[in-house]
Amino acid sequence: EAHLVESGGDLVRPGGSLRLTCVASGFIFEKHDMSWVRQAPGKLPEWVSAVDISSETYYSPSVEGRFIISRDNAKNTVYLQMNDLKPEDTAVYRCAGRYHIGTVVAGTRQNEYHYWGQGTQVTVSS
Repeated sequence: EAHLVESGGDLVRPGGSLRLTCVASGFIFEKHDMSWVRQAPGKLPEWVSAVDISSETYYSPSVEGRFIISRDNAKNTVYLQMNDLKPEDTAVYRCAGRYHIGTVVAGTRQNEYHYWGQGTQVTVSS
């Protein structure tokens, strides 16, 4: 059975940093593009970042220059380094996997991905 387990969420002050981790199991990790999607209370989900099977990276304009996505196929793990955090970054962050066909997706719908994690809470507040 496929699983994605996120960790690393915390309460941090504006300007602080966190690193989120997503550990995958039960599927061929290296053949899947991986994304981070976030959702704040009362808001629509927002695609944040993606890394494809060739380790090319993609970012939402709202996080570009502040966040860095990476993957370690030997550990079946994807990371999201989050720097210069802002209150508007507060959300539940979920990782999601999609089997690679041609191009990466920047989607937020559940059925746009094959696998979803349970989410980890990031709160940015003074």
